[in-house]
Amino acid sequence: MRSLQADGITASKGAFPRAWVEDLREDMMTAFWEAIQRPGGAVGRGPRRWYVEAHPQAFRGFVDLVMHPWFTGMCEAVLGLDYEIVEIGLDVPFQGAQYQPWHRDFPAPRESYEDHRITSLAFNLSGVDVTPDMGPLEVAHGTQWEAGLDWQAGMFPPASEFARYDARAVRKFPQAGDVSCRSALTIHRGTAHGSPICRPVLVVGVDAPGAGHAALHDVTVTREFHAALPALVRRHLVCRVVDDLEPIVQKHQIEGLVMGVAG
Repeated sequence: MRSLQADGITASKGAFPRAWVEDLREDMMTAFWEAIQRPGGAVGRGPRRWYVEAHPQAFRGFVDLVMHPWFTGMCEAVLGLDYEIVEIGLDVPFQGAQYQPWHRDFPAPRESYEDHRITSLAFNLSGVDVTPDMGPLEVAHGTQWEAGLDWQAGMFPPASEFARYDARAVRKFPQAGDVSCRSALTIHRGTAHGSPICRPVLVVGVDAPGAGHAALHDVTVTREFHAALPALVRRHLVCRVVDDLEPIVQKHQIEGLVMGVAG
């Protein structure tokens, strides 16, 4: 909690075994290749970088993750006992991906920039050991409380601020099995990816009640999957329950990242 409040990001090292991560990586790449072949399935986040929203049951380890004591503990401590799991997706940069502009995931609510209260968390799990040539995530520590009211879309600070973020930037090199947790408002960017090995990252978005980001997504599960979920997961997962799954057409597109290149 101290790290999250001070830096805007924290992590649990070695939360999952490597065999579990190997299954996750396989499931992520299967979801990616299926999504990129249909319109609206994979959204560009810059050159050679895509984001894909996926159904929870596409990942064998979904329940393991959202029931992990560190995951539930962070959600309860930061967002309250009635936290809401509202997004499951993956970010996949390939060789040739470039620096993204500095950005945050959503415009800041008043509760954050006035009261220093975090209302939305993003959990990340890398499918590989991240090396310097794999376009590691770069985070400007301590920027989660900035209002950004005059920024483009409330998410993209002006170029005049870049030097300040550069000075605060810390590159993250998670190993397979680590789980990170950050405020969705912490300023960050993907960096240039020179490796021939792609770097799939699972993303799970969690809200405090009333944060409203579920409206930007469409988490869907089948009735059989929903009935088999542990009660704790059913309580927190904001989703539609259907007879048959349909391909996801993404609602939350960050226009400033589609073609944006910085660095």
